[in-house]
Amino acid sequence: MEWSFLFFFNSALLGVGLAMDAFSVSMANGLNEPKMGKGKMCEIAGVFAGFQALMPMIGWICVHTIVQYFTTFEKLIPWIALLLLGFIGGRMIAEGTKKSESEEERMGLGIVALLIQGVATSIDALSVGFTISDYNWLMALVASLIIAAVTFVICIAGLIIGKKFGTKLSNKAQILGGVILIAIGLEIFITGIVG
Repeated sequence: MEWSFLFFFNSALLGVGLAMDAFSVSMANGLNEPKMGKGKMCEIAGVFAGFQALMPMIGWICVHTIVQYFTTFEKLIPWIALLLLGFIGGRMIAEGTKKSESEEERMGLGIVALLIQGVATSIDALSVGFTISDYNWLMALVASLIIAAVTFVICIAGLIIGKKFGTKLSNKAQILGGVILIAIGLEIFITGIVG
């Protein structure tokens, strides 16, 4: 593969495709925390973008070093995503159904939950390492950074949309956000097992 418009265009398209799960989770986070500030929004989008850049590079490294182990691990990806998103979504639903908790007392997204979401939404990007395996290391890095930039922008959009609807849905937003996370986990699982 050579440096060309097609290289940059394909990398951006990969970014859009890979960012859809992160977009949905960002919407759920915005629903859950409608008063989220710009700094927190950038932090969330940055974590998702970072994982979306890291995973294809790890996949690329695996293809060039330990490919036989990676193919075994790849079968576990749908299960891992389902468990992680199911756990976080279930916790959000449980917190959203507590009658005694007011909107002001609602906890924002913690760093541990954010990192789990980042891994869960980007773990399928490991397989992108196979699609970019013919790139040299610099091209693979640039492709990963383009994917990260696209993911960042898409996640900011998801957070803004989620915040807008979260304000309108008030106390039901956290439950809806949890349901969305579980649905995303199921979608990744079903697509990974069937596909």
